[in-house]
Amino acid sequence: MSAVASTSSLAIDLAAVKTRQQAAWSTGNYAVVGTTLQIVGETLCEALDLRSGTSVLDVAAGNGNATLAAARRWCDVTSTDYVSSLLESGRARSAAEGHNVQFQVADAENLPFANASFDTVMSTFGVMFTPNQEQAASELARVCKPGGRIGLANWTPESFIGQLFKTIGKYIPPASGVKSPALWGTQARLEELFGDTAHEIRTTSREFVFRYRSAAHWIEVFRTYYGPMNKAFGALDAEKQTGFIEQLLALMETRNRSGDSTLVLPSEYLEVVIERK
Repeated sequence: MSAVASTSSLAIDLAAVKTRQQAAWSTGNYAVVGTTLQIVGETLCEALDLRSGTSVLDVAAGNGNATLAAARRWCDVTSTDYVSSLLESGRARSAAEGHNVQFQVADAENLPFANASFDTVMSTFGVMFTPNQEQAASELARVCKPGGRIGLANWTPESFIGQLFKTIGKYIPPASGVKSPALWGTQARLEELFGDTAHEIRTTSREFVFRYRSAAHWIEVFRTYYGPMNKAFGALDAEKQTGFIEQLLALMETRNRSGDSTLVLPSEYLEVVIERK
């Protein structure tokens, strides 16, 4: 196969993956899960040392956790996602707090903004899920001003969420040729993606703690509202669903630190601050 044909084939595959991903993230109601992650957006904005009047782009913003965190610091925020219903949730939250945020449907791999448009570009558990990682990273760097900052929160491979996606992959194999999203949670991959455009890449290991009534409650919530889990369960017959649930419960049991019937489950993520050249 020629290099041209290989590249074309890859592009087609990635487009198909993106279509399936968009359908998954549009399923359920991610805002129910996403809102619980608010502390991550707040912590990232502190790591970025945001100042009032800073122009901020939130990429793959979901229902607006980092968007709101930046708006609360009097930044000029543009919030983007390729799922319009999630932006509507973010818009409602922003309006309730009285912020003046711009919301725009946009693909993280093809951002509709000019070069060097923003002082700060950020994404919490969002851009890491793009199928074309190199293109997404290039877009983040392109729209960030020289001397600006890119802030990311990415699940690590060994985190609970990293292992969750590995467990899902046992039942629904990931698309061939698409790199694991959890690689964004490694220093090595960040160097590959941003080494040419970064003056410095600083990473800090942090934990987000899932707090639910029980492990079964966590599964119920994620099965109902979290698109990728909703789609995974929908693709399995009853027997495989039972096996999937058993593996999820086993995974959570090894990491639950509650000491009682509730779920107190830490999941490591990498907080990233990239100084743009």
